[in-house]
Amino acid sequence: MTELIISALTDAGVDTLKLIPFLFVTYLVMEALERKTEGHSANLIAEAGKWGPIAGALVGIVPQCGFSAAASSLYAGGLISIGTLLAVFLSTSDEMLPIFISEQVAVPTMVKILAAKAVIGALTGLGIDFILRFTRYKDKTGKRIHDLCEHEHCGCEEEEGGIVRSALVHTLHIVIFVFLISFALTLLVEGLGEKTIAGILTGRPVIGTLLAGLIGLIPNCAASVMITELYLEGMLGAGQMMAGLLVGAGVGLLVLFRTNARPKENLKITAILYAAGIFWGILIELAGIRF
Repeated sequence: MTELIISALTDAGVDTLKLIPFLFVTYLVMEALERKTEGHSANLIAEAGKWGPIAGALVGIVPQCGFSAAASSLYAGGLISIGTLLAVFLSTSDEMLPIFISEQVAVPTMVKILAAKAVIGALTGLGIDFILRFTRYKDKTGKRIHDLCEHEHCGCEEEEGGIVRSALVHTLHIVIFVFLISFALTLLVEGLGEKTIAGILTGRPVIGTLLAGLIGLIPNCAASVMITELYLEGMLGAGQMMAGLLVGAGVGLLVLFRTNARPKENLKITAILYAAGIFWGILIELAGIRF
């Protein structure tokens, strides 16, 4: 038990440390953007936001947990749309690529999977943004960054300390939150064991896809590691693997719930993310697509 706790603490600590540079730079840029552009930032984002999901999907395929966390912070500050956020979440691969490389998976196979995730992320994001134009969420990007600052109580409006101080405060809040949750989740995953989970998923295409999606929702890089390894061991089909990796946004969901002070909205985004991952996963399974 002691070894399990130490291992969970170590994994949570490493995952959290990886996020610090991404989070700090993200908040620093957000603060600078807010102060320099004043009220024009929302208009500029609104004009360029139409193709945001495409850019988000391309950025998301870079194998780092930090991009999903950064996207959540940008969304909470009103700088990107829901579609762009979902595009990043769906295309994010976390630890998939490093594991594929270490296992010497064929380069064409890796490229196909990354391309599929990027295309799915972009199409889903564009579709969501199009639909939301006809709902009350159409003005979502009009939210100001200072709304996030009021929620975090970072003192961004104060002269003393400037943008560096407020960015540090934002980062500290998120780092503490992510570490505590990551520790608890890592402890749960390692305690339950991969073999137990694999036994539930193997030989059940639809149910396996649904369950793989639930595993992917675990806001921790350990989820993508588990799904990737199970796929390489032949315990998961291509559709099941894609469902889990599409839904797996790393710690992005944790950051979203921490920074966006709208719990119901966060739950809806999570539900859409899960539904999208399951839809594409089942479609891949039924179509018999292999990578």
